[in-house]
Amino acid sequence: MKAIRRFTVRSVLPEPLQPLEELVLNLRWSWHPETLELFESVDPDLWEATRHDPVRLLGEVSPERLSALTGDRRFLRALGDAVDDLREYVTAPRWYQRLTDAPTAIAYFSPEYGIAAALPQYSGGLGILAGDHLKTASDLGVPIVGVGLLYRHGYFSQSLSPDGWQQERYPPIDPAGLPLTLLREADGTPARVGVGLPEGRTLSAQIWIAKVGRVPLLLLDSDVEENDPVARDVTDRLYGGGTDHRLLQEMLLGIGGVRAIRAYSRITGNAAPEVFHTNEGHAGFLGLERIREYIEQGLTFDEALEATRAGTVFTTHTPVPAGIDRFPRELIERYFGGSNEEGSLPADRILALGAESYEEGDPAVFNMAVMGMRLAQRVNGVSELHGHVSREMFGGLWPGFDTDEVPIGSITNGVHGSTWVAPEIIDLARRELPDIVELGRGWEGVEKVPAAEIWRIRRTLRARLVEDARRRLRESWRQRGASEAELTWIDDALDPDVLTIGFARRVPSYKRLTLMLRDPERLKSILLDPERPVQIIIAGKAHPADEGGKRLIQDIVRFSDDPAVRHRIVFLPDYDMALGQSLVQGCDVWMNNPLRPLEACGTSGMKVALNGGLNLSIRDGWWDEWFDGNNGWAIPSADRADDPDRRDDIEAQALYELIEDHVTALFYDRAGEGGTPRRWLEMVKHTLASLGPKVLAGRMLRDYVQELYAPAAASARRLSADGNAGAKALATWRHRVAKAWPAVSVEHVESTEAGKTPHLGTRLTVRATVQLGELRPDDVAVEVAYGRVDDHDALVQPSYLELSEAEDLGESRFRFTGEVPLDRTGPFGYSVRVVPRHDLLASRAETGLIALPPAPIGMTNGDLR
Repeated sequence: MKAIRRFTVRSVLPEPLQPLEELVLNLRWSWHPETLELFESVDPDLWEATRHDPVRLLGEVSPERLSALTGDRRFLRALGDAVDDLREYVTAPRWYQRLTDAPTAIAYFSPEYGIAAALPQYSGGLGILAGDHLKTASDLGVPIVGVGLLYRHGYFSQSLSPDGWQQERYPPIDPAGLPLTLLREADGTPARVGVGLPEGRTLSAQIWIAKVGRVPLLLLDSDVEENDPVARDVTDRLYGGGTDHRLLQEMLLGIGGVRAIRAYSRITGNAAPEVFHTNEGHAGFLGLERIREYIEQGLTFDEALEATRAGTVFTTHTPVPAGIDRFPRELIERYFGGSNEEGSLPADRILALGAESYEEGDPAVFNMAVMGMRLAQRVNGVSELHGHVSREMFGGLWPGFDTDEVPIGSITNGVHGSTWVAPEIIDLARRELPDIVELGRGWEGVEKVPAAEIWRIRRTLRARLVEDARRRLRESWRQRGASEAELTWIDDALDPDVLTIGFARRVPSYKRLTLMLRDPERLKSILLDPERPVQIIIAGKAHPADEGGKRLIQDIVRFSDDPAVRHRIVFLPDYDMALGQSLVQGCDVWMNNPLRPLEACGTSGMKVALNGGLNLSIRDGWWDEWFDGNNGWAIPSADRADDPDRRDDIEAQALYELIEDHVTALFYDRAGEGGTPRRWLEMVKHTLASLGPKVLAGRMLRDYVQELYAPAAASARRLSADGNAGAKALATWRHRVAKAWPAVSVEHVESTEAGKTPHLGTRLTVRATVQLGELRPDDVAVEVAYGRVDDHDALVQPSYLELSEAEDLGESRFRFTGEVPLDRTGPFGYSVRVVPRHDLLASRAETGLIALPPAPIGMTNGDLR
């Protein structure tokens, strides 16, 4: 008989061991080696059996062992030290506390969080990034409150069938068996939030709290008694169910999440957030809830929209349109209209926020990313290249503006070093380069670290990975039905002295898991080279509904099942954080070959670099901006090839050549002292010195605070001051400008140098006559864009100069004048435009309004001399 309910029975801790509970319930242990060592000492064998899960450890440790520990003075001293250290960590001032005018609190919304393998609430890179974001916020003292959903089955566990087909299993999760506490009201009852549904129904949720160091993470759980069966299952699994189910999850995350924050602030007395950060479009509905809150304070919808936008940051993570949640408009109408429509939130206004109202948009869908951008005054991608791709992808929201002016910036992702860097590397840094560990500087000192010591540690980490891979490989083959007698070969699979390449990620088609199989015989020759052998360790999950991705996994598994190569190439199922840590620490080379530019950022290669590994990657995501020719290898991209098969052939051949002629040649050239690969280790040192300060999440989060959070808080304060006077004024101004804009035009442009040969160093006086209709000169900025022009007279990376000295010509016509410096030689041109101007706007393109001359007006009659 199958149990209908699962729960965890924990041991009762003796009074001297009660502080263990405090340590377990704060996930700082997941990146704090000293606390992990303490847990291991509770019962080393059980620690291994529970896969380093301290909650399971305390749930299964015997009463006899606990009794023995109460008399172990050394253990009790270590326990006391660990608790004291944690308490100081969560209360002492840190980097953020030295800032002035910073936000009092920031709410961070994400559908998934990769904090630790023991809290399986993530599927891939988005969740891992969110986890690193919270951990780094804790380390820096940034007052973030995380918001997500608690999935009762998390993401699926992956295994393989005998023929290599991915199989999914959703193991149930008992919240009581996780490092969580339930948010309760003063009377002890669980706090609840609700989201209204059609037909008078309510989706209710309770709120679990995960302590991530000093950062609280609120996880909403719909499995509560007052919900009907459908509502209970809203948080059943991550990225599961159909369209309706996904919409309900996102309504609960966004709307319910804001209400959960309000409940948390009310109960705990913590400061209410000034800034709301939407990590991808899944939580976009949080903006609707904040609009509703402002309307309750007496604002109109437009005024509430301005107030909401000012304090909202939106981060987009996908350069692939198919990766964006898009719901049928009629589904949004059903959930936000009809009997469920709130008078303050008309369904037509909600639909307009997510409408793809641009040339190539689909009028039948509601786009969550588009809504996120319309509800946020500040938007960013996650690498420089991704920012450019996003500006092209969403440029239709700002028609008339050049791609570079589309108000989508970029902050390149980073990784949390304490989570992903091997303890041996951290210990080496503490000995040789303490300033890096304590102050985050001094990376240039890596060059002085003994190469032999780096090589020794690299061999240790590679051997640990080989051991872990063999264990996982044996488990996988057993699950596939192999007998123990058939698995003796696994004892010799992989080799701790062979060049090890890692490839691990989600398995959508654009990441090209099987590019390495383009020429199977050539790959075999690389793997089995008698002088310079290579071994490849592969992991990754395909979405349960992605049949194409599953076929790619099956192809790679079938190749790796071949007895001729199975000791050199392995596929390890059930890719999770624990396996990810093992891979990024143990691999010598990290391979990444997506279709450029479809990788938004990618962070696994950053983790490998911090562990003394090198990257072999297509120049996409973060690698495009930080590859310097000496910190790894760039796979040439044939992105101009029209035929996808030909492109794959070209790039696969380039990949093989790099491995054969460069990667293996350097790794096996043991000309260094003590038989070390001198040139290889020079690249490793250069990689650590050059990439170390860039790839850490501390740099990333400082960028978010200084470039996005602090400006957003300042804008929010300006708009909310004096009873939201700023929001009211901005909404009124925006409405007036939008109504009057059709009458705005550039009538005439002239310059003092017309017909003359311009010379370098002189200045060009430009006059523009502009019809403003009902607007006044202080409502607009009249700008001249100038600079180099291409063969089609298009301005290339133009500079901008605002024309001033408005002369009233009558009948709403004004002449604006300015001087353009002729500061470069070669083909030169200029044009004039009119854009709205208001000191509460974050950018000139924010309104999406622009007036241009009826025909190009430039100066292309010769080169500057």
